[in-house]
Amino acid sequence: MKNDITFRELKNSGYVEKTINEEIQANLISKIKAKEPVFEGLWGYEDTVIPQLKKAILAGHHINLLGLRGQAKTRIARSMVSLLDDYMPIVKGSEINDSPFNPISKFAKDLLNELGDEMPITWVHRSDRFFEKLATPDVNVADLIGDIDPIKAATLKLPYSDERVLHYGMIPRANRCIFVLNELPDLQARIQVSLFNILQEGDIQIRGFQLRMPLDIQFIFTANPEDYTNRGSIVTPLKDRIGSQIFTHYPKTIALAREITEQEAKIKPEDQARITIPDLAKDLLEEVAFAARDSEYVDAKSGVSARLTISAMENLVAAAKLRLLETGDETTTIRLLDFLSIIPSITGKIELVYEGEQEGAEYVAKILIDQAVMLQFERLFPRIPKLEKEGLKTAYTDLIKWFQNNQLQLNYTDSDKEFYEKLNGVKPLSALVEDNTSTLSDEDKNFCKELVLWALTINKKLDKFENQQSFIFDS
Repeated sequence: MKNDITFRELKNSGYVEKTINEEIQANLISKIKAKEPVFEGLWGYEDTVIPQLKKAILAGHHINLLGLRGQAKTRIARSMVSLLDDYMPIVKGSEINDSPFNPISKFAKDLLNELGDEMPITWVHRSDRFFEKLATPDVNVADLIGDIDPIKAATLKLPYSDERVLHYGMIPRANRCIFVLNELPDLQARIQVSLFNILQEGDIQIRGFQLRMPLDIQFIFTANPEDYTNRGSIVTPLKDRIGSQIFTHYPKTIALAREITEQEAKIKPEDQARITIPDLAKDLLEEVAFAARDSEYVDAKSGVSARLTISAMENLVAAAKLRLLETGDETTTIRLLDFLSIIPSITGKIELVYEGEQEGAEYVAKILIDQAVMLQFERLFPRIPKLEKEGLKTAYTDLIKWFQNNQLQLNYTDSDKEFYEKLNGVKPLSALVEDNTSTLSDEDKNFCKELVLWALTINKKLDKFENQQSFIFDS
């Protein structure tokens, strides 16, 4: 926290006044020259979104981030705070962060005229220079721009024509700051119109006041393209006033998707120490989201948020944690059986088309898990033949024959020792996994044993019976 000073002390310190665009640009340039990361934690955007952001900032543009839900639009906007100076001087007592060098409110102008170089200056930390508003249909002009305050007029005994009776909205209060307006298409068209002057001329008008107040704001808007047809639209003149429109996207690879999930999922250190998550389990989790984005049952225009896998990872860990509580064991490993625990994370995060609604959300979630299992299985193991010619042995013949005389029951509450002793007891299964995945870790090999069984049931080579407590594999 910096101490208050006088205007004279500020000038003597050599402080140079900058607009917010100049400030952000200068800090961006410094980071680039120093080879420092500019936007951290935005995985998969290094060669797409981030270069466009840098160009928009250097151009001094207001920015519209356009993309489906769960594409880190709000995170991008919030990361812009790192490009602000640590502290900004303002006229002490100003509601709209008046610059002492160029005050724009009557309060600050009067104070400067009265005190001159003795005018008190206070400091605003960059964390307090970020304003965010969700555009909902009930937002009005008074919320954003401001209105006449009759109580203030009565208390101060001032006429409505006096500027001092104005109550400033969120935008004037964000002067010399970053202002983010989320879900812009949800804002009523007549309210969007009120932003025209602010974006183009930098000034505001309140209730017919002949008031020119040149605000200095970096605007960032976010929008979902689905909203353009379903809930509203961005009016054309407003789009025309936004300098750069940048399209966001979902991660293009499983590896990038994993980085995002591991960064965002809220998993306690003590749970990380007690619960092992095989690499293949992490990949499979991301495969579910990729399968959902390509599914005929899921509305592609709505998108499948990255929050699906984040929530699903938290549910997977919760399932393992519950097993530890119920069995009293100290450690456990995530199993393929645990993936049924992610169904609530899927059903709440996808929008279904008509065919999906007919099947039901839970059924679609199970289909997505099965599709992800098959995608991962086919990368590691030979394809399962639809028909087996008599006398012709395949990679799965011995395993299928084993189940003609045996049954395998895997329980959710089995300890790791019990669970993997059962799997290892199926000798043809262990041999098949070793032949095809010899370079994998022991945890991944064990996960592969479940993967093979699951794939065989999907391909109707084995039967699978499930309940809330166990899975039974049979011929």
